Parts: sequence; structure tokens; C-alpha cells
Amino acid sequence: MSKFNQINEEIGRYRWTICTLVFAATTINYLDRNVLGLLKPVLSADGVFGADKATQELNYSTVVICFQLAYAIGMVFAGRVIDRVGTKSGYAYSLIGWSIAAIGHAFGHHTWSFGFWRAALGLTESGNFPAANKTMAEWFPKKERAFATGLYNSGANVGAIIAPISVPYIAEWWGWEWAFILTGAVGLLWLFFWYKTYDSPAEKLKSGHLKQAEYDFIHSDKDEAAPASGAPAGKVSWGRLLTFRQTWAFALGKFLTDPIWWFYMFWLPAFLNDENARRVAAYKLAHPGFTGANSEVPGFISWTIAVAVVYSISTVGSIFGGWLPKYLAGRGMDMNKARKLSMFIFALGPLAVLFASKLGEIHIWLAVLTIGVATASHQAWSANIFTTVSDMFPKRAVASVTGIGGMAGGIGGIFVARAAGVLLAHYTTLGKIEVGYGILFVICGSAYLTAWILMHLLVPKFALIDLKDN
Repeated sequence: MSKFNQINEEIGRYRWTICTLVFAATTINYLDRNVLGLLKPVLSADGVFGADKATQELNYSTVVICFQLAYAIGMVFAGRVIDRVGTKSGYAYSLIGWSIAAIGHAFGHHTWSFGFWRAALGLTESGNFPAANKTMAEWFPKKERAFATGLYNSGANVGAIIAPISVPYIAEWWGWEWAFILTGAVGLLWLFFWYKTYDSPAEKLKSGHLKQAEYDFIHSDKDEAAPASGAPAGKVSWGRLLTFRQTWAFALGKFLTDPIWWFYMFWLPAFLNDENARRVAAYKLAHPGFTGANSEVPGFISWTIAVAVVYSISTVGSIFGGWLPKYLAGRGMDMNKARKLSMFIFALGPLAVLFASKLGEIHIWLAVLTIGVATASHQAWSANIFTTVSDMFPKRAVASVTGIGGMAGGIGGIFVARAAGVLLAHYTTLGKIEVGYGILFVICGSAYLTAWILMHLLVPKFALIDLKDN
């Protein structure tokens, strides 16, 4: 029996039930979030983003920006609200809101109505990660948080895998409106299990669902005393949090790296679809007598399967990202060094995407695999950057700091979304859209190493700060 299983057998495993609930919520979050990118070709053909191809790219980027701007604003308020009302209610309110917003897309039929519902989705989905991160801080000791975070964060990949193998087919059979309605409705089912299962460790101890041994293990960190029963946690203002360089390090890391994940999410299906179109056009030009189906053209790829493959690889990255620092710490390495070394390794992985365009010329699946390595590295990075918040801040400030970082990531996403729209519109007009994607891949590949260096300069050691009440 492994040491991990032995601990769970001895003290209990209720905390992993909580992690499973958060995993499910994150899966639903990314299922709803991915529908737009997957339906971009269908929505464009239906005239939602206008008639002209270049204009469609700009209008699509505008809709994406509506989501990211609202997400950025919502992140700050979501973290604050969740720290005030508590994890249980805060998470539930967020999920109800984003389920309704996801369904609302079915009633949008032009750029600005889509932009409205996309903004509503961004505002409400912003509660997921502050609530999830706070849940991990409440239910796991530091030695397990990165692993637990990696597990729940892999839900982002599972949602992104489920989406391409379901959404396009729902749209084909019943219309794109039903793709938004059905995926949005899934989240409402989660609420039953959340309300039935979740409460704080102290409440679960009182009710008998949690063993004393597991409660003590959850609160085993020497620098984090177990909260006194019923004792109110002091509030920490945003202004005060912004005086700490630790807050800025986290925010800067999110600003530079969150937009890259969103770029893959919103533009990867379009990139693969454009690659197919480019290959088909080139092949038909070289073979005027060709009358077969497009799928018979050499190099043609089923982009829905390719997207599912990319996010399947990402799931491995997310879990491995949480496991590696835990493994290094278990081998005697200081937790700070284990976290920093792991993040450095994961910052190198995205550089693989620099070769995506060139490898794609050899075979499109080589490009898909390099993008898979990059997205897996992002998820591994994400599992650790989220955990740095609970490494550096007391539990009562975790959701607020996560929200500040999420806002920074949303702002960064706005810049990247607009850059993508402008670049792709420009190179579409020139008939060289692959050049635009090549430039964007350079940005995607270099962002993580830049973020790691700047975070290290700001915070050489991830250690818990003192937040004594004034």
C-alpha cells in the first residue's frame, strides 16, 4: 500500500469527496466556456459575426473580450463576496449565475447580443476559481494542496474534452441554440450534490461525517492554526492586500499566462479548421481533377478529435503538475524550492509551441501534439500558481487574492484577444493567416518563462505572510 493510500485509510478521505465536487464544478465551468470556440465556424456561417471573413475575426474577438472584461471585473468581486459569504453559498450563487448565462446564448443572434451573454457568463464564471482555491485551502494541508488543486483543475481539461465530442453534434442535429441550452442546464444538477455534501471541516466534524484524525491532518500546518469554532475571521481590505509584493507576483503571473490558455480555448478550433481549409485549397489547386471529399485530402484532420486529444494531454499535465512538488517535498526538498523548481520546469514546456507551425507543415498531428505539450504545461503551471496563494496568504484572504490575480489574467486576456483579432484579420486579408498564428504562438511560448522570472524576482521565497488585524 502506498503512503498516500495508507494515510487515507488511517485518517479518512472525506476531503477527497470535496475535491471531487470541485472537480465536477470546474468541468462544468469549462464545458460552458468552450462552446463558443467550438461553434465559431457554425456561428460565422450563420452570420452572427457578420458576412466578411476579416470582419468576422474582429467581431469574434470583440465577443471574446466581452467575456474577459466581465471575467476580470467579476474576479475581484467574486473573491471578495466568497470570502464574506463563505465557500458554500458563494460557489452555489456563481454556478447558478453562469448556468443561466450559458443558456442565454441561445437567444443571441448577432455580435452584440452574443457579447451581452458572453459578458454575463464571464461575470458569473469568475466565482469558480476563487471558490475552488478557497475550498482547497480549507480542506487540505499545504503538502496536499498542489496535488488536490491539480486534480480539480484537471476538470478544465475534462470539460474541454467533453465539449468537442458533444457540442458540434448537438449543433448539427438540433441547432446551435440547443448546444448552449443543454450544456448550460448541466450545471444546475451539480447544486443538489453541493448542498447535500459540502460544509466546513468544523461543521462536518460536528455532524460526524469527518473523523477527528482527518480534521487534525487538514489543520496540521504549523504556521496555520486551526480556526476556533465560531470565531469570526478578520476582514482584509483590497488596499492592504495590494501592499504586498506577493499579491503582485501572483497577479503578474496570471496576467502573463492566463491569456494563453484562453487563446487556445477560443482559437484552437478555428486554427485547426483554417489549417484544413488551407490544405484543401492547396491540394485542389495542384489537382484540378480532384472530386473526392475534403476528408480525403492528405493532411486533413478531424479538428473535433484533435481538440479532444489536446485537452486529454492537458489532463495528464494538470495532475502531474500537482504531483511533482508533492513528490519533491516528500524526497526532502524544501516546499518553496519544490514549488519553484516545478514551476520552472512547467515554464519550459510551452516553448514547444514555437515549433507548431513548422511541424504542422510536415504533418498536422505533429502541430497538434506540440500544442498538447504546451497546454499540458499550462495546466501544470496553473495547479502550482494557484497553490502559491495559499502558500503565501492565510485562508481568510485566499479567495480575495485569487480574485485579484484572476482580474489581472482577465485584463491580459483582453490584450491577447484583441491582438489575435487584429493579427488574424490582417493576415486573412493578405491570404496568409498561418503567419498570424505563427506570431501568436511565439507570444504563447515565451509567456511562462517570463512570468517565472518576474515572480521569482518579486518573491524569492513562497512563505506565509503575517496578516495581523489592525
